[in-house]
Amino acid sequence: MLMLCSTIVAAQAGLLPGFAKSPWFGEQTREMKTPEGVRMIANTLFDIDAKKPTTVIFFATPNGNTAEHTLGCRMSPDMDWRYDIQHIAAQTRKLRSIDAKRNYVLIVLEAQGLSWPSWRGNHPDASSLIKEIVESQMKLYPGKTVEAVITGHSGGGSFITGFINAYDELPSWVRRIAHLDSNYSYDDEQHHGDKLIAWLRGDSKRRLVVIAYDDRAIELDGKRVVGPTGGTFRATHRMLDRFEKDMPVKRTEYGPMNRYDMLGSQAVFFIHRNPLNKILHTRLVGEMNGCLEALTLGTPLETKWGTFGGPVAYDQFIQPSPVSVDPLPIRPKRAIGGLRFMQSIADLPREKREAPILEQMKLGNIPSFLHKFVPVKVTGTDANGRNRTLVFYAMPDYLSVGSDRDFVRLDITPMTAQPIADLFNCTLPTTKMVDEIYKQAAVKLEPRPLTENRDAVGTFIQHNQIIEEQRKGKKLGLLVAGQKKDVVITNRLYERPHRVAIYGWHKLDGTPIQPLTTVHMDWYVDYSHGIRLIKRVCLLDGQIRDISDILKDQILAPLLSNEGPIEKPFYPKEQP
Repeated sequence: MLMLCSTIVAAQAGLLPGFAKSPWFGEQTREMKTPEGVRMIANTLFDIDAKKPTTVIFFATPNGNTAEHTLGCRMSPDMDWRYDIQHIAAQTRKLRSIDAKRNYVLIVLEAQGLSWPSWRGNHPDASSLIKEIVESQMKLYPGKTVEAVITGHSGGGSFITGFINAYDELPSWVRRIAHLDSNYSYDDEQHHGDKLIAWLRGDSKRRLVVIAYDDRAIELDGKRVVGPTGGTFRATHRMLDRFEKDMPVKRTEYGPMNRYDMLGSQAVFFIHRNPLNKILHTRLVGEMNGCLEALTLGTPLETKWGTFGGPVAYDQFIQPSPVSVDPLPIRPKRAIGGLRFMQSIADLPREKREAPILEQMKLGNIPSFLHKFVPVKVTGTDANGRNRTLVFYAMPDYLSVGSDRDFVRLDITPMTAQPIADLFNCTLPTTKMVDEIYKQAAVKLEPRPLTENRDAVGTFIQHNQIIEEQRKGKKLGLLVAGQKKDVVITNRLYERPHRVAIYGWHKLDGTPIQPLTTVHMDWYVDYSHGIRLIKRVCLLDGQIRDISDILKDQILAPLLSNEGPIEKPFYPKEQP
């Protein structure tokens, strides 16, 4: 049985059950996880057409790679290099762009421990589990016909082996099997060759593709990578020896590769000769378009996307880095100016003025300079004493209404701030994050307290003007701190209901005027309460993570919290 994990179930037209609409390329996605620790991310077009045939591509991740690494994205500073090597999502999008007659569903499968060989070793019934996963997924997708592609890279080949082992006869709905430098575990004694040959002979439309390279002498840090009997070069030749017993093998040269065709090119093997003795392991799959080649070889599509071994064919289909994405909506051209808006709500009673503010935020009436969130790098140790590096992304100044030429910083209650943060997939900071922002701020301003009419809109405007006088001559978009206290998240919010937590307003010597306090009721707000939004997406040792998950984690929370894990890193939506 499959167990859903962090899945948004939507009832919108066009969404498949359990899927959520993606902001990229008109797609929908779903994350799933089995009790045995197999994590899957599925991706297909939003407008999947049940009248078209459907191909479900099962792609098993290589050792040490997450599903997100394998899907790929644009790189940003401090990101792990693995996000930029395979780009299986982009290659699948390229395929969709040249074939509108078919639905393509991509399912990237990640084994617990990030190793399919290890996962299979830890599960004596691994083959039957893999069979159950694939067959249950095949039932989820509509289509005139539904067929499968079984593929994977590196250690992901162990998933393919497990799938082959699960059947006496490979199922007819499998139309293509592709080893992308991944056939290490091919074994004649387990009848892999017998099964593959019988499957191919059962239908002339079936395809087997193997891509490998001469890895016998490659070195890393001065040491041989492959043992005397290992590697995909030797595994591919074992496969060729087995196939040659039953059929003729035609050998040709394809650029720097040797190509071997069998059964009228139903089975095609490529072996890069690797004359420069380089590590081509991931280059074959990503940079050289190996996945696209494996998915289209032997069809009319194989000449429509580019060249195997040639320039990258899928660059325009790589999605942006999550940490570089602007979470805020574009400001409408005719949006009201900040000063005029604040004046329009100045005479409203306190409980009435925040609804219009929330509406302006939903409309995107936010200065453009606030859209460029600034990276804040934190180095420290987790609860286990391990050195870690975490990068979070902070709004350069406090949340404001208006344009770059006419904006006013907003002083609002947490009951309004939290929905705004949620709307933009952001969070409010912790006290430790506020301290880190101040340390790394490019512009540090001296606090300027006011004493009269602290909760009046007129005072909010006056204080904003004071800050702008202090900031004069400094470029908009620089990380600014010291101008306000922060509305923060803390465990105290659930110890004392109906409160607002405030902290900070650092003096120029780095000490905060305001210690963490929840003395004020949550309806109270004055001119000094600033809202600094933080993107929820962050980088932990180069890996894309969610700040909320970091804060809840017993081991990782100390990187961002001075008070241990924060189980509920948000203001209560409905306070008790």
